[in-house]
Amino acid sequence: MTSSASSDDRYDEPDQLREQLRRLLRYRVTIALGLVLGLLGALLLMLLRAGSYTSTGEVLVRSTVDPFSTHGVSVDNQVSMGTERQIALSATVAARAATALREPSRADALLEELRVSNPPDTQILRFEYTAGTARRAARVTDAFVDAYLADRKERADATVARMSSRLKHQVAPLIAKNSAAAGGKGSAALRERIDSLQKRISDLEVRDTTGGDVVREPEPPKHPAGPGVSALIALGLVGGLVLAIVLAWLRSALEPRVRSVGEAQDALGAPVLAVVPGTAPGSDPLEVGRVAGSRAELYRTVAFHLRHGAAGTAGGTLLVVAPKQDRHAEAAAVNLAAALAESGEDVLLVDATASTPGLAARLPLLTEDPGADTDGLRLLDGQVVVDAGTAGRITLCPDRRSTGTGDIPMSPMVARVVSAAGSARTAVVVTRALLEHADGLAVAQRADAVLVVGGLEHTRREDLRRVRELIGCSGGRIVGAVLCTRARRGLLTAARRPAERGPSALPAARADGARAAQDDSLTASTG
Repeated sequence: MTSSASSDDRYDEPDQLREQLRRLLRYRVTIALGLVLGLLGALLLMLLRAGSYTSTGEVLVRSTVDPFSTHGVSVDNQVSMGTERQIALSATVAARAATALREPSRADALLEELRVSNPPDTQILRFEYTAGTARRAARVTDAFVDAYLADRKERADATVARMSSRLKHQVAPLIAKNSAAAGGKGSAALRERIDSLQKRISDLEVRDTTGGDVVREPEPPKHPAGPGVSALIALGLVGGLVLAIVLAWLRSALEPRVRSVGEAQDALGAPVLAVVPGTAPGSDPLEVGRVAGSRAELYRTVAFHLRHGAAGTAGGTLLVVAPKQDRHAEAAAVNLAAALAESGEDVLLVDATASTPGLAARLPLLTEDPGADTDGLRLLDGQVVVDAGTAGRITLCPDRRSTGTGDIPMSPMVARVVSAAGSARTAVVVTRALLEHADGLAVAQRADAVLVVGGLEHTRREDLRRVRELIGCSGGRIVGAVLCTRARRGLLTAARRPAERGPSALPAARADGARAAQDDSLTASTG
């Protein structure tokens, strides 16, 4: 069992990844906005770096340690590069450089814009200065390099002068003493001492006190500072893509509406049986049996799932309901009824939506009197027969309420009609929105199965969760859901007026008269 579970998890991970990618790719505008922002950021960097140039100069620092105190010490250990870097960034060097640039008042400002670094394991100081023009950057860098070398030479010269002066003060009395003891005892030793001191003075005076060598002359840079144009564009695209993914993920996480089949199934706790293209307002709701199109095949698939799927239902009452007001619920109920009738079932379609005009005014009704020779259809008071073309015929129980009496409870009438229809007949009931009226929940308690009709991109996940809780608490059973997408051009069926539906349609006046008579008879039967 453990190996089987791990195998299932291994195969589920690619599906989950693909689902996440699909969710993110739904926000194409957000992703495009992120990429545009990234490119704009790269353009801004290009504009900012277009006015900045960096000039670099490098100095090899020489050792200026006193030879009298460095016997046996290697030259590499006689220079502290950390100390030399601090000297290069000192106010003294900055004042000297500002004076050379004829900007003595800007010594502190120049020092703030200067960068001095020491590459590891070297005796090189690297001077870098960034300015608005290439020539200005080279001039300031060169001034700081010269100021540092001049300061170091000045300090070395001062050290040499000080040490020479002390040695000369030591030699003078020795010379006087040697003159006084000329040819006497000890004159040879004095002469040797005097020669040694004079040699040290001579070595100090001829010593090279240059602070270092310029190994890289500061030159005006040919290109602005920073990465190149191609690198900035690539950086902008990568940054924009990361920003786009983050924004798309945030929108996906904060989006309250259903954007995928997986989200609908998670919120409703039932499978999504089909995703149906939406219909335009005013379109003919009946397609199965009368219109050759993709939606007709999808409704046939839903009907097959309802009868032979995992949660199959055998006859009984099927409630078709939307969480909130949605015109697609009526179309789904009508076409499911036609698909069930096409498979040989005796179907009763109950309109409990209180919509104006009702389904009776928008469906093709039979004009002849449906008597005993009409395929065994048994009509109750107020019921009519819908001509579903090749799908057969559907008995329709229209809504008796008008616009002024739309708040009259419909559930008692629905219960009577369904019970009077008999157990051998399949009843498909389409009612008002479940979360907006009590009728839907009252009918759900009496229905054998509930089919929820929602819409991608306009039905909220929270609404589906509430529908699940309410129907579950009332004892109803949700067998699945049908999701409708936004209406697209090329998939819409043109709305046909009653006069354009062919010889089987009722004229408008006769339909109004029949509707009034049906309202009177239903009021009498339910009253």
